[in-house]
Amino acid sequence: MGKIVLVTGAARQLGGRFVRRVQRDPGVDRVIAVDAVAPGHELGDAEFVLADIRQSAIARVLAEHSVDTVVHLDVSAKALGAGGRTTVKETNVIGTMQLLGACQKSPTVQRLVVKSSTNVYGSAPRDPAVFTETTPPKSLPSGGFAKDAVEVEGYVRGFARRRPDVAVCVLRFANILGPEPDSPLADYLALPVLPTVLGYDPRLQFVHEDDVVDVLEIAAREPRRGTLNSGTFNIAGAGVLLLSQCSRRLGRPTVPVLLPAVTWVGSALRTIGMTDFSPEQIRLLTHGRVVSTVQMRETLGFRPRFTTAETFAEFARSRGPGLLPPERVGRAVGRLAELQLGGGRAGSTHSTHVAR
Repeated sequence: MGKIVLVTGAARQLGGRFVRRVQRDPGVDRVIAVDAVAPGHELGDAEFVLADIRQSAIARVLAEHSVDTVVHLDVSAKALGAGGRTTVKETNVIGTMQLLGACQKSPTVQRLVVKSSTNVYGSAPRDPAVFTETTPPKSLPSGGFAKDAVEVEGYVRGFARRRPDVAVCVLRFANILGPEPDSPLADYLALPVLPTVLGYDPRLQFVHEDDVVDVLEIAAREPRRGTLNSGTFNIAGAGVLLLSQCSRRLGRPTVPVLLPAVTWVGSALRTIGMTDFSPEQIRLLTHGRVVSTVQMRETLGFRPRFTTAETFAEFARSRGPGLLPPERVGRAVGRLAELQLGGGRAGSTHSTHVAR
């Protein structure tokens, strides 16, 4: 008898892709796809159950189908449809609490996979050059999706202590990009002109949508010989890109503004519905974030097919040409950097943060 896999967040693009992929695993007998809204994409032969994980009904779904593997993908920075930040937080936090409570009571659940984010490390001026899975953040995120992810992981650790018989895998994904991304950062990068923080050029990491689906499949099955897919793992493509490099490759000019003004610009963009330019995103675009993927390669046994640069190239191709040819953007950014470096103290600050 094969596995019975339950996948939350099936109405999202990433959830739908994983539902279709995991059905092809010969060790999987049935797939139960769950979401609070009906998906707009095909789910193959999966059985779709309209259920809100914030409600106790999710326990009945686990029991009725004798689920043994739960893949929790309904942890996101963006709401589906007309839902706002309150709906997102409730689904992320309250939904995870309800789901874990149901898993704790279920005698059939044997494996839990949770989609998390490198946002749990935050972004601060004194951050280490590279975060490992055990590096504590310099300052805990104070709000937004980053705080949700921290709370979600806290509940997962509590569940793991109460049910040591269940194999638990937490995957901390870097910024997910590709041809069909669904994230606030992707919305920001799609703007015709990119507002940036004057004096800072943050380092960024990306992971391709295809690699996300691949590693989820590895986490949901029995570990391969010589690997271990229980624990917490950073997931990111090799290498880093500076934000200035991203803008050049997109052909989108940047508008460097002082940090207080960035907050005002973010509020204006949220008001007109262009992008969710949240405080946590502003911190990322100020200080950046880079994580170690040693455990991903050596313990989990996963090697992404796409590097950070290749992932970004896929995203850039899907967005189409920007306002300016990349070479013109490069010359403009370079000229602006020269002017800032000639400005004394401001230039010194800029070079320090680029070096980091």
